[in-house]
Amino acid sequence: MLRRTLKSFRYGVLPVPGRLLAIIFFVFLFTLPLITDQRFYIIMFTFASIFAIFAVSWDLLSGYTGQLNFGHALFFGVAAYSSAFLYKYLGWQPWATIPLSVLIAVVTGVLTCFPALRLRGPYLSLLTMAFPLMLAGVVISLRKYTGGENGIASLPALADSEVQRYYICLIAMTVSVLIMWKLTDAGSRYIRTGLIFHAIREDEIAARASGINTIRYKLLAFAIGGLFAGLAGALFTHVIQSVGPSSLSLTMSFQAIIWVIFGGIVSIYGAVVGVFVLYPLMDLSTRLGDIIRGLSIPSTPFFVPLIKIEHFVLFLTDRPIIILAVVVIVILLFMPEGIAVWIRDKIERECPRCKLTNGFWRKECRACSASLH
Repeated sequence: MLRRTLKSFRYGVLPVPGRLLAIIFFVFLFTLPLITDQRFYIIMFTFASIFAIFAVSWDLLSGYTGQLNFGHALFFGVAAYSSAFLYKYLGWQPWATIPLSVLIAVVTGVLTCFPALRLRGPYLSLLTMAFPLMLAGVVISLRKYTGGENGIASLPALADSEVQRYYICLIAMTVSVLIMWKLTDAGSRYIRTGLIFHAIREDEIAARASGINTIRYKLLAFAIGGLFAGLAGALFTHVIQSVGPSSLSLTMSFQAIIWVIFGGIVSIYGAVVGVFVLYPLMDLSTRLGDIIRGLSIPSTPFFVPLIKIEHFVLFLTDRPIIILAVVVIVILLFMPEGIAVWIRDKIERECPRCKLTNGFWRKECRACSASLH
């Protein structure tokens, strides 16, 4: 077994730059608490792991099946509030509330899919956008039970220490991404959902004419998307130990879309890259503003240009959404398929004969020796 694993690693991972970078990335994440004890970085990557699950779940539903969902925060918020309610009214702890809230998110995904089965394009997007807005209105109206705009606070922590919470979220992210990657892999020998999801996205009518029960697989996509988005919402609630209407906001939904498109839609790993680039960027910009405020520049004519630069930088760091918008626009202008896909195309080459992936430095395929130029 060990020999087979080492052989698979040698011939299936090492020659492929993208897979090797992914291994290095996850090794870095799992060793981060050993590299630094800075509380800021541990918390930042904890949230990045949670949002990576959320973003990848949107990519699975909207990217792979073409069911463009503008209200993905519905599943996130339903699981977040469900977990909070189970603790507040039943006294359950996170190990019990998280699985049940994820199940509730799955049911929500299936129920919201029914009215959307016959809709496509902008009509489907508008319908899915309406669901979290309606639920947010209900949450604010029933303030006696939900806390209204203030939400519910003083929830139990996911674990006793920040490092423990970090590893729980990281492991959950790693397992979730691997599962969703396998479910969407069109080349899988054993799981055919990926191929069917691709067929539904490309031409649903042709897929139905080929004998595929498209309704069943669209329901499955909504259920899977709800499951993992719900997992992200439940983890998020017990990491920040509170929940509020912001978990159902359009901002939450559109953040997932931005992360996925920035990294590369229909790629799974693109969503992970998008989150782990953009979310730390926004956090670091806020911290940069705090550092600049701590500096004391003398108010003399010589330092006037520095003071103006300081004010401009503080203006930007106080509004990280501007920085995010500029970065996303620049990336999409030069890398329309996403930064992760662009990097992959630069470091990998596909053999035109056997379709095997090779490193960019090779002139011949490592399997069939076909020319790569």
